[in-house]
Order: sequence, then structure tokens, then C-alpha cells
Amino acid sequence: MAAAAAAALLSHYCIPLSPKRPNFTNHPQKSGFISCCSSRDFARFTPQIEQKGSSFTLTKCALFGGVGVSDLGVLISGPPIKDPGALLRYALPINNKAIREVQKPLEDISESLKVAGVKALDSVERNVRQASRALKQGRSLILSGVAESKKEEGKELLDKLEGGLDELQGIVEDKNRDAVAPKQKELLQYVGSVEEDMMDGFPYEVKVKDNPSIDECVFRIVLDGYNAPVTAGNFVDLVERHFYDGMEIQRADGFVVQTGDPEGPADGFIDPSTEKPRTIPLEIMVDGDKEPVYGATLEELGRYKAQTKLPFNAFGTMAMARDEFENNSASSQVFWLLKESELTPSNANILDGRYAVFGYVVENEDFLADLKVGDVIQSVQVVAGLDNLVNPTYKIAG
Repeated sequence: MAAAAAAALLSHYCIPLSPKRPNFTNHPQKSGFISCCSSRDFARFTPQIEQKGSSFTLTKCALFGGVGVSDLGVLISGPPIKDPGALLRYALPINNKAIREVQKPLEDISESLKVAGVKALDSVERNVRQASRALKQGRSLILSGVAESKKEEGKELLDKLEGGLDELQGIVEDKNRDAVAPKQKELLQYVGSVEEDMMDGFPYEVKVKDNPSIDECVFRIVLDGYNAPVTAGNFVDLVERHFYDGMEIQRADGFVVQTGDPEGPADGFIDPSTEKPRTIPLEIMVDGDKEPVYGATLEELGRYKAQTKLPFNAFGTMAMARDEFENNSASSQVFWLLKESELTPSNANILDGRYAVFGYVVENEDFLADLKVGDVIQSVQVVAGLDNLVNPTYKIAG
């Protein structure tokens, strides 16, 4: 258990904890730590950040989870995953192979559709049949993994999924290629909802205004508090303090969009209760590990071949900025990557394992490239998930 003095802010930003999970709450060099909790046997953690840009609004924000730890070998194949929705679904901390065996062929439809013309439909048909077979054979195992309070919802979702797979089979038989992707997206939403009912998840929406390149746009951001509980929790705490309201976009160079550097000499958030900068440790979840690595890069640990659970694969990957030579210097500055895996391949770039990823923009991410230095964040609001916070520091400060 974390010390009673620790302030919990994660709400579903918690991950199953082993007795040996590091407790940063009592770290002598840290202040203003935030721990997390959940309705399940979840551990407590701590927080930290750093970052700054005509008018840009984050609205309807909420928390999301994600980190798979066990037998997910079925997922590791083929080209790198770039779709942020798929990355987040695969990252969910569930140990239900049956639902993953339904998910995998549905995700693979995206690759099948890269083949020109109706020839792609042969592969799509195999994907659909595989998913249908996995659902029929694994339905009871899938339902066994759904939280008791959500069993009925889980059954309804699986019924919709089964019916949707039949509809997709009909689309393929009619050789209606254009209708495949929308139906695939719908079915993966059902799959994602079932997986979230095994854990928990909440979306963010970001609204942008007053940019000559954009009249109005809503970004949907999903934070992953299972793989990055400290980092995601720290961000949510700052959101509830209205830290980012009125702040400018401070970097937009075609590689990243960055914000979070407050006015004044400080590079990050100054905790009013201590009048000192609040920082958080570097937090990296490695595929196959049961808990994140803290305070060290994977390169420093000699884990050169390790794969991160949240890679810099997707356009719009969200991560913490920090001092290049100080791993634990992150406080409030965040950035969104504007490159994809061809240019920043997983496990072969300078970002994975060195910077803490804690979410992805999953809707309208292409418009991130239109943001300019000087665009202003009008407001950020969390609209779901806060009821699970324990002793959030923003309430103490208020």
C-alpha cells in the first residue's frame, strides 16, 4: 500500500500490482506524488511532467486504460501496428485469449484491404470466417472475463458482434468492397467495448478553434493508465487544475506538436502546496513485463530488443517531454508525434524506451499537423472517470 500521504489521481489509471511493485510515494527526491487506485486489486503510483501554443480547446475528457501482460503471442505478427485504436485495444490489461482471437482477424482486415480491387475480398472473407469461428467457440470464455456488473451488457455486445459478422460476410459475398471498412470499424468497436468491460476505459475529446487552417475540429484522445498510470494520472490531475486552459501551442515543427510550458521561469508545474516543481519518473511498460520500468531508459538497462507496450507507431502518439539528460524531469510538457512507423519504426528509433507514451489521438489526428505555434488551448475538461479518484491533489489544492 502506498503511504497515506500520497494523493491518488488515476481513476482507472491503475494496474494490477505485485507485492514488489515500486512505491514512488515515499521517494525522498520527489514531491507532490499522486497514487492511483481502482475497484480491483490495483496498485498505487506517483506523478510528474513538462511543456507550451490561436485557439484550441480540449473538451469532454476522460480516462482510459490499457496494458496486456500475459499470453498475447497471437497478436505479435505481421507489420507494425500503426492504427491508434488497434494499439490501444491490444494494450488493454486483459488476459482473455478468446476475445483476442476474435479481435486479431478483424484487425487483419486492414492489411487485407491493402490489396487492390476485389481481390482483397478473398483475404477479408478468411478473416471474417476466422473471427466468426473464434467467437462461436470462445463465447463462454469471453463472457467469463467480463466484469460481473457488466455481464448483460457483454452479452448484448457479443450478440451485436455475431450479427455484424454475418452482415460482413454478406458484404463480402456481394463483393461490396467499399462497405467492408465501415463495418470492420463497427465490429472492432464492439470488440473494444467488450474488452473495456473486462477492465475500464474513457475517451478524451479535443476541440480546436481560431486557426486559419481549421475552422473547428474535435480530436479524440485516449489515455492509457494501465501501461502509464503515473504519467496519465499526472496529466489528468493537471487537467483538473485547469493547468492547460489558455495555454499556447509552443512547438509545431512538423515532427511534434508540444505544449505544457507555463509562463515564468519554471519549465513545468509548480505545486502550490510545496511551492516546488512537481516531477514524475520516466515510466516505460515493456511487453511481457508485469509492471512498468521507472527512472531508466531501456537503453540504459541494456534491454535493446525489448518492445514497449505503447510504441511511437501512430501519428498522434502522446508522450511526456523531459530534459534530455534527466530521465525523471517530466512535469507538465506533453507532445504529439507527427510521424508514423515508417520513419520512426518500433524498437529502431530514438523515442521508444526513452520517452513515456501515455495515449494516442484516435480521431482527426491528421489535423494535428495544422496546429501552429500560438494556437491557444481554451479549456480541458474531464467528463468521466473522476468518481474513481482517491484524494486527488487538485481537490486538496482547491
